Amino acid sequence: MVDSLKKPQFEELRPGIKTPAKETILTPRFYTTDFEEMANMDISINEDELQAILEEFRVDYNRHHFVRKEEFNRSWDHIDGDTRAVFVEFLERSCTAEFSGFLLYKELGRRLKGRNPVLAEIFTLMSRDEARHAGFLNKALSDFNLSLDLGFLTKSRKYTFFKPKFIFYATYLSEKIGYWRYITIYRHLEQHPEHQLYPIFNFFENWCQDENRHGDFFDAIMKAQPSTLNDWKARLWCRFFLLSVFATMYLNDVQRASFYAALGLDAREYDKLVIEKTNDTAGRVFPVILDVNKPEFYERLEVCVKNNEKLREIVASNPPAPLKFLQKLPYYLSNGLELIKMYLIKPIRVDHLEGTVR
Repeated sequence: MVDSLKKPQFEELRPGIKTPAKETILTPRFYTTDFEEMANMDISINEDELQAILEEFRVDYNRHHFVRKEEFNRSWDHIDGDTRAVFVEFLERSCTAEFSGFLLYKELGRRLKGRNPVLAEIFTLMSRDEARHAGFLNKALSDFNLSLDLGFLTKSRKYTFFKPKFIFYATYLSEKIGYWRYITIYRHLEQHPEHQLYPIFNFFENWCQDENRHGDFFDAIMKAQPSTLNDWKARLWCRFFLLSVFATMYLNDVQRASFYAALGLDAREYDKLVIEKTNDTAGRVFPVILDVNKPEFYERLEVCVKNNEKLREIVASNPPAPLKFLQKLPYYLSNGLELIKMYLIKPIRVDHLEGTVR
């Protein structure tokens, strides 16, 4: 009984292979796109920058970085109870997100080869990076006697179709927010080594540079496609994706506050810093950014946090399906209303020509 309390039990597809987390609106998604449109994309107006980015990817700065050393060769049984559960969940979510990027980039590299060679090679090299990240995370899971069957994930996950411009918005923000998440944790643990839970965080400084380079590529490709940035529709979509990424991260992280507490971080303060930094970074390419310093922004997110707590309570009580839906409906509607109100907060316009915001 004591052992079972210390080491949470995870559902397994077969011994040692963890059953993937149930797909929800907040879990990492797998994407597909219009490969024909991507192959026909004219990148000539920003080809010099894209060529420079390609040369940087070819160098492969991190080719010797993701090597497990003796610091991993020990038992991790002291990470137990809730901390073990949320840490395994962190590794799984991170591995799934990296593997999702690998699948999309690999397929883009394959489909664009011979038709748009610069983009094809960049996507292929980015898939190399994402495969390296996913493999490193999956190996970390093995230290907890678990792993993910990535082949099973490939076949079993639902794929969300996004047109190329939506892929650009979503992946740009995913890569940039990944940079700020990783570097913030790395710098915190550098200052507070007593909270170093597991050696994987020692790799985050170099790791986040891969995320940053990937984000810079999507910055450059959007500049090569001015229609993704320079009209009223682009402004609306940029706001939508900023809000979607920020709200998803905040709701996920507050729900898993014990993981951040184990690292000596406050989940809310950590997220606020990451959101502020990512929002500012997005202002280098997006025509608008969100006014995340307005108190209303986080007040409404906190309403969504409370709604999600109620939704989890309903799921845990396991009422009959029709009753469960009726019980959940008011909280779904409330979340939708709060997100609409956040979307309608006046954004900050960015004037890239003058380098100012207004």
